[in-house]
Amino acid sequence: MIGAALQPRRGFRSLLLIVCLLQGCEQAGRSLTLARPGSPIDERVAENLVATLDEESGFDLALTSGALSEEAALDALANGALDLALVSNSMPYRNSIGAVIPMYATVLHIGSSRSGQVADLPELLRGASVYAGPDGSASRILFDRMVKLREFEGLEFSFADPTENGEPPDVFMIFAPVAAELIAAQMRAAPQFKLMSMGDPDSIGRGSVVDAATLANPFFRPFVIPIGVYGLAPEEPVLTVAVDKMLVARPGLDASRVYDLIGELLRLRPALAARNPGLFRDLSGDFDSRRSTFVLHPGAQAYLDRSAPSVYERYSGVAEVVVTVIVALVSAGFASLRIYRMQRKNRIDTFYTEAIRLRNSITEQSTRAERLAVVEKVRELQNEAFQLLVDEKLDADESFRIFMSLSQDVIESLSQPAIPTIARAEA
Repeated sequence: MIGAALQPRRGFRSLLLIVCLLQGCEQAGRSLTLARPGSPIDERVAENLVATLDEESGFDLALTSGALSEEAALDALANGALDLALVSNSMPYRNSIGAVIPMYATVLHIGSSRSGQVADLPELLRGASVYAGPDGSASRILFDRMVKLREFEGLEFSFADPTENGEPPDVFMIFAPVAAELIAAQMRAAPQFKLMSMGDPDSIGRGSVVDAATLANPFFRPFVIPIGVYGLAPEEPVLTVAVDKMLVARPGLDASRVYDLIGELLRLRPALAARNPGLFRDLSGDFDSRRSTFVLHPGAQAYLDRSAPSVYERYSGVAEVVVTVIVALVSAGFASLRIYRMQRKNRIDTFYTEAIRLRNSITEQSTRAERLAVVEKVRELQNEAFQLLVDEKLDADESFRIFMSLSQDVIESLSQPAIPTIARAEA
């Protein structure tokens, strides 16, 4: 009795344990690790992203304890050490990294306390302290590539990091969102800094420096920084280039988790924009995958294809036409069969019509020879009907039987000797 009483309790405890394990697995399945960006601006964006998802969604997103450059973050993703990272779309291609979604645009800011133009870059950099972002960042990689391609011989400059020593550099060249507080603070702290333009905004598409930059870097696009976006700076529109900051994932990250994450990011776009004004206005689930440096993650591809017609929807129109054609053909077949049968019946009908005509051609005044001649013609009709029955496989249906019965009656009645009219009168 005691064992019987304890059995339901054990079953309940087992069920409760299974439910708890399932909930724990589900929660663990929605826990993701995001690389902490090395750039202070991107780090602040990442912190707001994590806070928004933690507060407003079922995803448990955690930042790594230490900051990682974009290059180091890609290495960690490739090794499976973390799940997600925010990297510039201008970073070199990695075949194992999957693009999830473009998050926001970053704009190349070129500022200097020296007089000069972007076209005169050697003089701008000579002997200058330069801040081009953290080592391994997109702006540092772009800067190193540009210096290498231009082959600035004997050009001496030094790298400086204002975030560490607080000293403003002579030149800065970084990718950052427009209206970023760090840049605005830099402009306020050093009024002598001027944002440098890569040409006149009207020169886009006319062989300008920006056209050359976008040609060499297909993932760049022209961008114009408006007047006064950083307080009083810039005083004139500044032509530069922009590139997307991408959310990318490690290889093997479950496609359903990426699919759900994209849905949550889009649902929480207003909350993200409230924490980062003006930053997520272009966040969209229908982005152009052709502009991605990295191959699409399967979960992102599934999200892009979410509105694509299913196999049934894609071929339903064709199926309807095929079904309509089949029904029409079947109907036409039945109609043809009915017509064919009707024609065969009509051929039999002509026989008994002729038999009736022959019978009616005999009157009381007809001679025996005339009666026998009609009998012979009726026999010929019978023979012809039987021959058609054999040759054309006519059905021995009701019409055929009516004809045979009628014709046989005609033959029997006309084969009897005629009774003279006088004899019938005397009788």
